[in-house]
Amino acid sequence: MIASKDDLIRLLKAFSNAFGPPGHEEEIRKLVIEEVRPYSDEVYVDSLGNVIITKRGNSKFPKIMLDAHMDEVGIIVTHIDSKGFIRFHTLGGIDPRSLYAQKVIIKGKKAKIQGFIGAKPPHLMSQEESKKVIGLTDLFIDVGASSKDEVLDMGIEIGSVGTFDTQFKILTQNRVSGKAFDDRVGLVVLVSLFKILKDSDYNLVGNAAVQEEVGLRGARVAAWRIEPDLALALEGTAAGDVPGTPEHLSSTSLGRGPAITIADRSVITHPKILQTLINAAKESSIPYQFKKMIVGGTDAGAIHLTKSGVPSGVVSVPCRYIHGPVSILDLRDLENTIKLVKYFIEKISLI
Repeated sequence: MIASKDDLIRLLKAFSNAFGPPGHEEEIRKLVIEEVRPYSDEVYVDSLGNVIITKRGNSKFPKIMLDAHMDEVGIIVTHIDSKGFIRFHTLGGIDPRSLYAQKVIIKGKKAKIQGFIGAKPPHLMSQEESKKVIGLTDLFIDVGASSKDEVLDMGIEIGSVGTFDTQFKILTQNRVSGKAFDDRVGLVVLVSLFKILKDSDYNLVGNAAVQEEVGLRGARVAAWRIEPDLALALEGTAAGDVPGTPEHLSSTSLGRGPAITIADRSVITHPKILQTLINAAKESSIPYQFKKMIVGGTDAGAIHLTKSGVPSGVVSVPCRYIHGPVSILDLRDLENTIKLVKYFIEKISLI
C-alpha cells in the first residue's frame, strides 16, 4: 500500500525545497538518508556522495537497482565586479530565457544569500538590442551589494553555487508546484518503494545519485559498485501539454499516468524491461503513457553501459517546465508511478 497523499506531499515539499545543485547535494542527501534508513539493511555514502541503499531479500530474486538523482540545475559564480554585480554560469541545462528577473539563492561561506537576476533595463536598450533574446552573458545577479568587497564579506566568492529561490506550493486538489521536481519527485518514488517493500523478499539497491545534470556522473560509479542484474531510472520528465505545442510534439501530459521511456538520447530501453513495465501497468489497471519524444537522457544511459551491461529502463513522472524556476506536477501521476514500479519489481523478480 502506498503512502497517503498527505505523506507524499510532505516528502515532496521537503525534497523540493532542499538546496542541492550538482556537486553540492549535502542538504538533500541528509534528508534522503533520514527518510530511508529505517527501511533498509544498509545505507552507504560513496566517495562521490551517492547514497547507496540496500534491502536484501531472497537470493533467488535478481538484484534491482532503482536510481533517482539528488542534484538540481543551478548556477556557479564566475566573476564579481567592482560594483558588486555577480556574473555566473549554469550548472546543467537551463534556458537563459527563463533566468531574467528570477530570484536565486547563493550558498555563501556564512549563510545562504538571496539574489535577483538582472540585465540592462529595457528602456535603456537600443532598438537593435531590444529585438534580441537576452543571453547568459547579458545577465548578472544583484545581491544588494555596492562593491566587490561587500559581496566577499557576505561569504560569496568565485565558485559559490546557487539555485532558484522557489518554495513548494499546493495549487489544487491534485496539482502542486515547486523547484527541482527533476528529480526530487524521483527521490520520492525511490524512498516510497523502500518503505512499501521493506518486508518483501525482493532484492533492491537504491541509488540517490549526484551530478546527473552535468553528465550522469554519480550513477556511473554507483552502478559499477552495485553490479545490478537490471535497473530503472526514476525521473521527472518534461510535459509538453501547454498552449503552442502540437499534440505530436508533446512528449508527455499531466494526469495521464507515469511515462515509460522507449528510447531517448542516452538509452534504448531493454525489451524485457519495457514489456514488463507495460504488462505491469495493464494487469494492474494503472494508466500510463509513453515518453513520445526521443530527447534528453537519464542515469539509465550510464547504468546500462556499466561493466558487461545492465538491462535498464526509465519510468518518469510528467512535470511541466522542468529546468526552470518552477515546475508543476499531478499527484495522481506520482501515486501511479509508485504503484507501477512496485508491480514491475514483483513481476520482473519472477521472470
